[in-house]
Amino acid sequence: MMFLVSIASCLIPGRSQAHPMPNSVVLLRVHANHISAELQIPLSELQAAIGMSVNDSSAGLIERLGQPLRAYLIKHIRPKTIDGKPWHITVGALKVHETQNAINGVYRELTAQLELTPPKGADVRQFIFDYDAVLHQVVTHKILVSVGQDWETGKLSEESPSQVGVIELDIVNNRILPLTISLEPGNMWKGFVSMVRLGIQHIAEGTDHLLFLLVLLLPAPLLYTRKRWTKFGGIRYSMSRLLWIVTAFTVGHSITLLLGAFGWVRLPSQYIEIFIALSILVSAMHAIRPIFPGKETWIAAGFGLIHGLAFANTLANLSLDAGRMALSILGFNVGIELMQLLIILVTIPWLILPSRTPAYRFVRLTGAFLAALAAIAWTVERVTGNANAWAGMVEHVAGYAPYILLILALTALFFTWRIRQTKNTDVI
Repeated sequence: MMFLVSIASCLIPGRSQAHPMPNSVVLLRVHANHISAELQIPLSELQAAIGMSVNDSSAGLIERLGQPLRAYLIKHIRPKTIDGKPWHITVGALKVHETQNAINGVYRELTAQLELTPPKGADVRQFIFDYDAVLHQVVTHKILVSVGQDWETGKLSEESPSQVGVIELDIVNNRILPLTISLEPGNMWKGFVSMVRLGIQHIAEGTDHLLFLLVLLLPAPLLYTRKRWTKFGGIRYSMSRLLWIVTAFTVGHSITLLLGAFGWVRLPSQYIEIFIALSILVSAMHAIRPIFPGKETWIAAGFGLIHGLAFANTLANLSLDAGRMALSILGFNVGIELMQLLIILVTIPWLILPSRTPAYRFVRLTGAFLAALAAIAWTVERVTGNANAWAGMVEHVAGYAPYILLILALTALFFTWRIRQTKNTDVI
């Protein structure tokens, strides 16, 4: 069954920006009425600029020098409107990151979270960024300024920030020129469409979400006794159960998507991911032998609540205001439902057709056992925090989804044809 989920990855084409040391990076996140920014400053360069021992050790640096560092940053960050009115600056969390490799040795970097607020009525998308931290003393230094998130233009991921400029010494005039930032116009529609796309992408890449739903659908076309699945229940019976299960899952995850995105309900992400893996395991056991026959709708709704919290984490990380968050929830949910519907439309016919034949028992049990193994591997991985080979194989199988789906379809058509041939022969 694992392979049925992985078709999602084939239906869609394919820490912030890495920067060449020892340059600094300024990563901007554009909001409705302010800009939040993350500064990434190499401590080796910062030490040369401020004359304090900030690069000797990461241990306790913020506790020892947090206040002087904040004061230094405020002094050297001077955003203003195009006509020269100053913005308000708030310096938030400071952290030190340390890495080591054989080529460059130890590399330490200070990250600082800022909030830049323009004067009332000023355009947040047009301003002058006068920033010369480090560069005012280390003239070879460069500051790379990029936009990591801009909801109104549909830019959501900070994995591929868009560089808007570089602040460096103007050698000819021996001056550090401020950077004039003019962001492209955006609107609510672009933001909404980007959230629809994000919902589609989230499901296409969310093998575990679709695996839960599809494994729960595996026995849906079948009648049951108290202890085992029996024969095909008919088209009307099958479609009714499929519809109720999918609708219940949608209602469940929509509720917690709303509650979680606004921060009204929160669970640690590790617990959510573990519960999702366990939901797949329970569904797989049910597909092998009925453990909650006739109650699949309620199970789908209940586990949908857990899956919705995972969806909500994606939106909560965007840090949007209430209006944009409401529109984002709607768009994200639309994308999720479109992708779920597409996957179901593509796969369900090839479940219903073979469910009318003896071969379906093999399909059902194979899918359920593979899903159970994947669920166990994911559970172990998410509890321990260590990757394992089987979990990696799940993603690898996704690349072969079209071929496996084609085999399943051809098998279903073959057995359907054989049954008709047998019936025609009996009639003759």
